[in-house]
Amino acid sequence: MSLKPWYKDGLKFKCTGCGKCCTGTSGYVFINDEEVEEMARFLKISVTEFKCRYTRFAYGKLALIEKKRGSDYDCVFLKEKKCDVYAARPVQCRKFPWWESNLKSPGSWKETADECEGVDHPDAPVVSLKEIQQVLKQDGFF
Repeated sequence: MSLKPWYKDGLKFKCTGCGKCCTGTSGYVFINDEEVEEMARFLKISVTEFKCRYTRFAYGKLALIEKKRGSDYDCVFLKEKKCDVYAARPVQCRKFPWWESNLKSPGSWKETADECEGVDHPDAPVVSLKEIQQVLKQDGFF
């Protein structure tokens, strides 16, 4: 019996910069104090100002706010399909699409592909099991 996951041979992914992972149904990007400090520093504002302008509490945790756009919700930092804090984005964002919920089964990976054009993209390289596992080990709420 193998202890390796169903994606033991790796998975194809290449970020296309489409911004679809930052919009859609309402959700939560949970952030910790270190991430708040990093984003505040990146934006050249105080932590207090950052928290007042860009965060909310959800389930007892700090999260980024969203902007309602029609029937969709955009991350507060999504501007013209690009992230305004990309270099300082939270771990939860850095880990996408390598979220445990997306990797549960081939079906959940296919659902992710339906939302993200970079998943199984024809030009995407195969990301190895080792690389995926390294991302999964990154600290963060997600």
